[in-house]
Amino acid sequence: MTHFQPTRAAALSRLADFSANMGHNYAHKRNFDYGPDADVEQDKWRDNVSKLSPYVRHRLLPERELIEAAIKAHGAMGADKFIGEILWRSYFKGWLEQRPEAWADYVTARDAKFRQLKAQGGLRKTYEQATEGRTGIDAFDHWSKELVETGYLHNHARMWFASIWIFTLKLPWELGADFFLQHLIDGDAASNTLSWRSVGGLHSKGKSFLATKENIVQFTDGRFTAIGLAAETMPLEEEKNYKFRPLKVPPTPPAAAAFALLVHEEDCHPESLTLAQKPSLIIGVSGPDTKSPKGVSNKVRAFSDGAVADAMTRAAEHFGCKAVRWKKGEKLSAVLANEKLERLLSPWLPVGPLKDAIGKEINGNNVRWVMRDYDAAIWPLANRGYFPVKKKAPDALRAIGMDL
Repeated sequence: MTHFQPTRAAALSRLADFSANMGHNYAHKRNFDYGPDADVEQDKWRDNVSKLSPYVRHRLLPERELIEAAIKAHGAMGADKFIGEILWRSYFKGWLEQRPEAWADYVTARDAKFRQLKAQGGLRKTYEQATEGRTGIDAFDHWSKELVETGYLHNHARMWFASIWIFTLKLPWELGADFFLQHLIDGDAASNTLSWRSVGGLHSKGKSFLATKENIVQFTDGRFTAIGLAAETMPLEEEKNYKFRPLKVPPTPPAAAAFALLVHEEDCHPESLTLAQKPSLIIGVSGPDTKSPKGVSNKVRAFSDGAVADAMTRAAEHFGCKAVRWKKGEKLSAVLANEKLERLLSPWLPVGPLKDAIGKEINGNNVRWVMRDYDAAIWPLANRGYFPVKKKAPDALRAIGMDL
């Protein structure tokens, strides 16, 4: 069963369905993973969590819009837990944006671990058992198969899975993070990388997360025995402390000559960008296979490509202009030249695989970056941990006109 359709219409439909549950219901039930088949007879699927993450990750549904919907339905206090989860995502985005070496080091280590897999038969066997759901740990094996089959995992299950991967199976965390990026429809460089680092004890030095039988049994409604787990963690260690590099918010591009607007998978709601004038052309690009050296699943690829296609269609209608695809192997300069345009605007391209793949080429085409006021307000707050961000967020968001 396909649960996620890559359109803004689907995002708004799901938002409308879940809005009533963003308050008390979410606060008290969000940690329970009832499984993908829960309440199938009522045509529901995990209604204790929002299932909005693929839409937020691709910005078919921007964070500002989501927070405003939660406040409208429940008030800021009533929706505090739900808003807090959105801010966790924003914190991770801001943290990585201001410490890009953490992503670069992950990529380097990931590639080294894949070379190890080829050279070490024992490691390769354990990896294959884990990714194919053949470890003998019932909960873990179920989640591994569920991830591959559906492109989704409950957030609590992601934490348990990562803990078992690192501390029970003794597998490199980088390979687990890569496995998630291969298969999670909502797979995001910042949230995924930093969540795995958090579980392993690298993000907050020495503070790791232990998956226990008791916790899994309680919060999966007794669906698993969860036998065979590590009894304790030995937090991972690294020598490096990543240097904080304050975010430089780009100025809003002024009205000028005709320009093309780039639409990419990191921001698929071009209608809400702050632009001084309408674009003359929409250029769409997606690159989901850049997430992993092994590529991504068909579900991940279809959602990413579909989200960009949907954004291109909406943008062309909204701005009254033509939309074209920037195809793999094609020069961006050639796309612009074909339409006799020299100027390019693009929504901010955050640290991650797509920026690694196309960032330099975009920068070589006279680009002006457009950053959303939400990002400019929240991301710079991520100079330490999450809780200072949560504390400062209300004032930061009021400054951009949000009513918290």
